[in-house]
Amino acid sequence: MKNPVIPGFYPDPSVCAVGSDFYSVHSSFGYFPGVPIFHSTDLMHWDQIGHALTRGSQLPLAGAGVSSDGIYAPTIRHHEGLFFMITTNVRNGGNFIVTAEDPAGPWSEPIWVQHPAEGGIDPSLFFDRDGSVYFTGTGSDRVQQFRIDPLTGKALEDAYAVWPGTGGQYPEAPHLFRIGDTYYLTMAEGGTEYGHMQTIARSATPRGPWDPCPHNPILTHRSRKSEFQALGHSDFIQSQDGRWWLIFHAIRPIGYPSYHVCGRETCLAPVEWVDGWPVVNGGQLITAEMPDTGLPVSGSVHPGETVGTEFGPRLFHFESSSLSMEWNHLRNPIAEHYILSERAGWLGLTPTPDDLSSRGQPTFIGLRQRQHSCTSSAAFDFSGLAGGDEAGMTVFQNEEHHYEIAAIRSEGRLELIVRRRIGDLEIVVSRTPAPSESVTLSIRATPETYSFEYCVEGGTPIELASAKARYLGTETAGAFTGCYFGLYAVSTEVRTRPAVWIDWMSLG
Repeated sequence: MKNPVIPGFYPDPSVCAVGSDFYSVHSSFGYFPGVPIFHSTDLMHWDQIGHALTRGSQLPLAGAGVSSDGIYAPTIRHHEGLFFMITTNVRNGGNFIVTAEDPAGPWSEPIWVQHPAEGGIDPSLFFDRDGSVYFTGTGSDRVQQFRIDPLTGKALEDAYAVWPGTGGQYPEAPHLFRIGDTYYLTMAEGGTEYGHMQTIARSATPRGPWDPCPHNPILTHRSRKSEFQALGHSDFIQSQDGRWWLIFHAIRPIGYPSYHVCGRETCLAPVEWVDGWPVVNGGQLITAEMPDTGLPVSGSVHPGETVGTEFGPRLFHFESSSLSMEWNHLRNPIAEHYILSERAGWLGLTPTPDDLSSRGQPTFIGLRQRQHSCTSSAAFDFSGLAGGDEAGMTVFQNEEHHYEIAAIRSEGRLELIVRRRIGDLEIVVSRTPAPSESVTLSIRATPETYSFEYCVEGGTPIELASAKARYLGTETAGAFTGCYFGLYAVSTEVRTRPAVWIDWMSLG
């Protein structure tokens, strides 16, 4: 087994099982569509099957000022033939539930949780055997719980405080579950940084009193030398053969002082129960190459991938009437700015005055960076660019930390530029005449740098500039997200027609 099982920016995992099928959901913050959903039959190999939030009515992001706003920490559960996903829109409405008979969708309109106390974040649901359903979530200064009707969102009692954790900062992402007659409450503590950890307590009732695990934290790499750090935000799951597993997120730091650019990634470890307490991975560190789990290999991987979890090279053509599910927009997109029907096999982008540093609705679509060493390329037709237009590729961490290689029309001439945006500093570091109206642009990533290249068809790539990866790391950028390789278009004027066409984009 290899970790991460889902590489790239797929944080805050939650998982449920239906027979031999497993389904996971993940935070999406200010990206649209929201809450990606994956399917697996062996917990090791995962295919994305959709998103839970695909409509603007489900996911209004107008108030999400930056890409780290929006959707926090979803939980997925299945009960009596219905899937429930509960999450928080931190800028528009708070906690809500959506339901679906098929996890691939469609999912319902939001059922807003009618809180008896402050709303908080990181909600979860637990369906008990007596028919009671418990909401457990993080309030402003406590972990709170109450019984709820999940089909209406109505609280059935006042909220009450439950186990606060072991004293680590930011106790969050609580999950309540039951084994036999024992209830367990697990949560993340220490903040989603290098002090991150997972703790657990148990009780004879869902309300407590709670007995903390004597070997808390049950999962952490704090102050340990390891390729994985910031482990936490876990969910327990039992496979059909009776064995238990922990799904959680972690980061893969680079260098010293360390930084990471792929965001928090989904990992997996086996769990054994000893004296009624979970022991994760035999008490050993989590590694990229884990011991053989004995689970059947499903072979469920994307075309072009090897069996394993390093999602392999992808080549995206734009031959469908809609974008494939891997793509994301920044906040709610202006749908008519993404044209797939006019020029067969091409994607047209209509520029908007909102650029990548804005808090508006930029013309942007992106794919998550999933490995430290990779290359993303795209073939552009820039013949439609007018004065004041710009279009190209970006490696995007957040609104204040991103790099671009792009084409602009300047005094009638087409030029290629490379720009760096780091905090409140922005500079064009390279400018050169474009060799043609049709150019392939590339961003080549290594653990230390991003290099920006161009070529014409059949030509040798020419590097224009490079930039340090460190400045797009979360440790510098301060984001909850990971980096994206994206396509974008911007203009100083309002445009009503595509200014650039893209034939294909690759990532691998």
